[in-house]
Amino acid sequence: MIYLVVDDSKLARLSLIKSLKAHVGDSEIFQATNGEEALSLMDEKYANIVFLDLTMPVMDGYTALPKLLEINPKAKVVVVSADIQTKAQEKVISLGATMHIQKPINIDKMKELLDLI
Repeated sequence: MIYLVVDDSKLARLSLIKSLKAHVGDSEIFQATNGEEALSLMDEKYANIVFLDLTMPVMDGYTALPKLLEINPKAKVVVVSADIQTKAQEKVISLGATMHIQKPINIDKMKELLDLI
């Protein structure tokens, strides 16, 4: 399994990766700071599961989401955002996200999430 964590906040990326590693061990985990970097990595690494922030510079999550799924239509994209408005949740699901969850994700929440996808 290959994972991709996309967030412009280094702290948020590292926190999510720490929670992820607690459950997936030595699986390949790559990280990107914006949607454009994520697309480049997706072309190279073909991630199975993507954790995607929405608000980022260069290319935001809303723009990157459908493009990531064009590269790998079977990828599961989990939007991880502080924006928990119903409108945002509905939009990302309509763009193809598997789910939308609120930041931050702790180790217990990550376990639940991985069990769902």
